[in-house]
Amino acid sequence: MSTIDDRVAMRWLRQNFLAGRVMPGDPSGQVRLQTLVILRWLAIAGQLSAVLIVHFALGFPLPLGACLAVIAASAWLNVFLTLRYRSSMRLPDWQAAIYLAIDLAQLAVLIFLTGGMQNPFALLFMAPVAISASTLSLLSTGLLLAQAFTYVTLLAWFHMPLPWRPGETADLPPLYVTGHWIALLLGLGFMAAYAWRVSQESRRMSAALAATQLVLARAQRLSALDGLAAAAAHELGTPLGTISLVSKELMRGNMSQEEMQEDLALLNSQAERCKDILSRLSRKPDDADAIYLRLPLHGLLDEVVAPHRDMDVFFRIETIADDEEASEPEILRRPEMLYGLGNFIENAADFARNEVSVIARYGKNHVSVTITDDGPGFTPDVLEKLGEPYVTTRPRDKRQRTPGDGDHEGMGLGFFIGKTLLERTGAIVEIGNRPEGQPGAEISVRWPRRIVEAEPAFPQPGAA
Repeated sequence: MSTIDDRVAMRWLRQNFLAGRVMPGDPSGQVRLQTLVILRWLAIAGQLSAVLIVHFALGFPLPLGACLAVIAASAWLNVFLTLRYRSSMRLPDWQAAIYLAIDLAQLAVLIFLTGGMQNPFALLFMAPVAISASTLSLLSTGLLLAQAFTYVTLLAWFHMPLPWRPGETADLPPLYVTGHWIALLLGLGFMAAYAWRVSQESRRMSAALAATQLVLARAQRLSALDGLAAAAAHELGTPLGTISLVSKELMRGNMSQEEMQEDLALLNSQAERCKDILSRLSRKPDDADAIYLRLPLHGLLDEVVAPHRDMDVFFRIETIADDEEASEPEILRRPEMLYGLGNFIENAADFARNEVSVIARYGKNHVSVTITDDGPGFTPDVLEKLGEPYVTTRPRDKRQRTPGDGDHEGMGLGFFIGKTLLERTGAIVEIGNRPEGQPGAEISVRWPRRIVEAEPAFPQPGAA
């Protein structure tokens, strides 16, 4: 990808993912109609059970016909929505807010008929507000919260009597009613704020994971293009060289008809060979050459470090065997591994003063890569949160940066993306500072050898 493309991608990530916004057209920010229908059926079942138990089991008289009519209206709305729309339909924000507003209004009428704020079931006003806070926009949630506040306030003073034993009247003290009203208002506000905060964290995490998917897709495309270019240059070299040599012979002339026919046949065969090579290279990545998809452990380190060698630091690369009997493994060329390690190495090079050390160790059962630098290391407050999205050691404001902050704008996604990609390959990632008081950061990535080692490219003699 070009520098301009990189800048566009960074701007896009900054404008959308840092803000934790769901992208336009992304259905993850919309509620399915079926979800609201199911929740409403549950509410209807609960309301109907409560009304019937109070009236028939407890023997408390209440306006049964009016209560059943209100519940039936909600049920008929559910039936209409089920028949009119597909269950998989996703509702836009405003439409979902209207449906929740209808639920609030239906609940308010039912509470009005059964005692207002004296009815302990008034706490059910929290349910639609909590659903809105966790799924809808802040504007819709604010409007629904204001609607709930209005209903609760009106029902505290205007309502029908609370159902009670025949011949008796439930006369609750005004102080109790006022306390119940205040508690419900505070509960509504707290529940809405709590649900909104939790949903925002979930949205931010989803946005960061979406960024990870974009980066992974980009890495896969670049890896495929690099592989195709290298393979094409290697495989096409021989036939193109032959074509060049034969064409020069033909240009000189002075050839018999038989020799010319032989050279033309050779040209045709080499052109067909080029065609076959290009056809093979244009296959899907899954069909790629098994030899290209594997590289030795030291080759993996060289490939990951290569794009960063133009930085003003020295890279020390070592491969160490922890077990004398263990041979150096050949690793599967996976974009997640290449990008994840490259991300950590680039970050280390940004903060290193003179040297970045990349040491790979292997044994019979493990493969590990340790990346260390001689920079300032991580501060304790940042160290606790590294690996989470939007946690960065670089100031986002260029005016606040110091020479040790590196050259890149801090978005806080680098460590999260690198750690996530590597963990998807089965790695255990540990981030910290160098031991024994040495300056600098240290990142350790460890895999079980069986997960990352490639199968032998050629069967061993005598193998089945």
